[in-house]
Amino acid sequence: MSVGLLTSASAPANLNALSFSQMITRLMPNGTAPLFGLTSLLKDETASNIEHGYYSKSMVFASVTLGAAVADGVVTTLTVVSTADIVVGDMLMAASTLEIMLVTAVTNATTLAVQRGVGTVAAAAVSNGVVLYTVGNAFEEGSVRPVASSILPVRNVNNTQIFRNSWAVTKTAAAIPQIAGAGYVGESKSDCAMFHAQAIEKALFFSQKYMGTRNGMPFHTMEGIIPRVTAAAPGNIVTLGATTNWTQFEAALDPTLQTVTDPKSGNIRTMFVGGTARRVIHNIARMNSTYQITGDKTEWGLQIDTIRTPRGVFEMIEHPLFNAYGATSAWAKMAIICDLNAFSLAYLRRTDDASYNASGALVDNGIDAEGGTLTTELTCLIKNPSAFGVLYNFTAAAAG
Repeated sequence: MSVGLLTSASAPANLNALSFSQMITRLMPNGTAPLFGLTSLLKDETASNIEHGYYSKSMVFASVTLGAAVADGVVTTLTVVSTADIVVGDMLMAASTLEIMLVTAVTNATTLAVQRGVGTVAAAAVSNGVVLYTVGNAFEEGSVRPVASSILPVRNVNNTQIFRNSWAVTKTAAAIPQIAGAGYVGESKSDCAMFHAQAIEKALFFSQKYMGTRNGMPFHTMEGIIPRVTAAAPGNIVTLGATTNWTQFEAALDPTLQTVTDPKSGNIRTMFVGGTARRVIHNIARMNSTYQITGDKTEWGLQIDTIRTPRGVFEMIEHPLFNAYGATSAWAKMAIICDLNAFSLAYLRRTDDASYNASGALVDNGIDAEGGTLTTELTCLIKNPSAFGVLYNFTAAAAG
């Protein structure tokens, strides 16, 4: 028996109702899959097999390099490293003298016959190793049809990858009311969807192409951005030094602006960065008053900083997953540059939500539980690897 005033302190603790916010606070990065999210704004494709690809053509800018010196302005036979892509009628300009020569015959794989001094610059000696650039072609009146030229398309393929994530809750747990959140079923479904998107997101950046077997069945993974760029545009993979100034930063960005797939879109790139890299980049800009970084818009709940260089625009997004392993990790100090106009997803199987024993589900597997599995099979197409890049080791900023 309790004598006197009954207070909250004297009442049995396990008799009092528990008081909690009705929502569970999710401690997670904001927008854990921004690249996967941004692809929903782009046109995707439908794959019809586990290998899916595309054909590409790269513009040819023909030139020849002298394999031997041209002694004077009289010589009309040139020895070059290779005559590939050169045809009769091409006009060649010597980089050292600006003399223009007309190709009159392609004798063999290393020899050209030319007419010298076609223009206002007189013919003169040209040193070994000088590059002769094509500056158009020219033909006489009544000329015969020139040799046909074409660019052969190159086949590029990637593998599809199967992504699967499951959730499961016993019927007993599902029947117990929860004082916070959407219930064990609702929360488990949300967790599963988050894990599924995150798995796809990481693979888009890091997955390496593989074709083999597992458990006696075909097993295949796709090639993500970093492995693709490493193989197709190795000059766009840059490891920075202990400090980085604006000149070095701009030089690392510049190769990604050399080619475009859609001239109407302009030279705009999306740059996903870790938190440390973003802080260093802001410090680099702060030390160079000529260049400014503006944060003028958001996408998927993430702030986008705009970096302008003389040749293009980089929209910088801090990627939450890059910060998952701490500020000193390689991911936190990394930047991945993407041309989203040259990036797309191809689905062999769009996301399927297969539930069992759930309300309305047709499947009953005999287990006193309910659950489900998300399955997606897709690949990514990086149609212009030269417009992508990876910058490692943003450590500290410097002036310059």
